[in-house]
Formats: sequence, structure tokens, C-alpha cells
Amino acid sequence: MHQVERWCFSLPWSEEQCAAALGQESFAAFGVFRGSALAGYISLYHVAREIEILNLAVLPQERRRGHGRRLTRVVLRLARKLGMEKAFLEVRSDNVPAVSLYLACGFRYEGIRRKYYADGTDAHIYVCSLR
Repeated sequence: MHQVERWCFSLPWSEEQCAAALGQESFAAFGVFRGSALAGYISLYHVAREIEILNLAVLPQERRRGHGRRLTRVVLRLARKLGMEKAFLEVRSDNVPAVSLYLACGFRYEGIRRKYYADGTDAHIYVCSLR
């Protein structure tokens, strides 16, 4: 939790803030705030020229405002500007809202990772080219 608090910037992010977060120990988190309350966040892990989206969470009352799409698109756009080439993530097949969100943001289905989750559920891999 310390890293999330340390590297969580509120929108709008400057390129300097994004570069600082993406340059720190391969982990970054970005949030959108309503006043002083966190309305949503996205966390990612990055190596070389790739980023992996670890988590995306938006409060239910904030989803209608499009914060999930906004967070994803802003992070992908900034990662592209910083020279990243690919973004990927794993998601449960029954998580229809997440799959719809990622498809709308340019991700495409890449494959499956069998029994990825602790309960034995498969993970579906989605990839987005940032070139």
C-alpha cells in the first residue's frame, strides 16, 4: 500500500509525473480523485518496453463517468509517448465489464493461461500494441 500512496498522482498528470512513476522500481499507480477521496486507480508493472496492467478499480458510482476508460487510455497514451511498445494483462473470462473495457481501449485477445488464479480459474491474456 505504501507504493500505491507514494506513486499515486491525481489527474491531470504531467509528463514529468508519469515519467517519474514509470521510472520507479517497475511499479506505478495512478488515481483519479473526487475531492480528497480516491474514485479509481490503475496500477501497472513495467519491464523494458512493456507494461502489464495489474489492477483497475473504479467506485461503482464513478463508472458511469467513464473513469475506467479514461484511466486506461491516459496511461496507454503516456506509455506510448515514453517509448513503451506493448501493454498486456490477464483477466478472468467471466469479468465481462473488464473485458468490454479493455476491448474498447484497443486490447485484443492473445491467449489463455490455464489455472492461473488460486481457485483454478483460467486467465485470458489481452495485448495492446503501443507502436
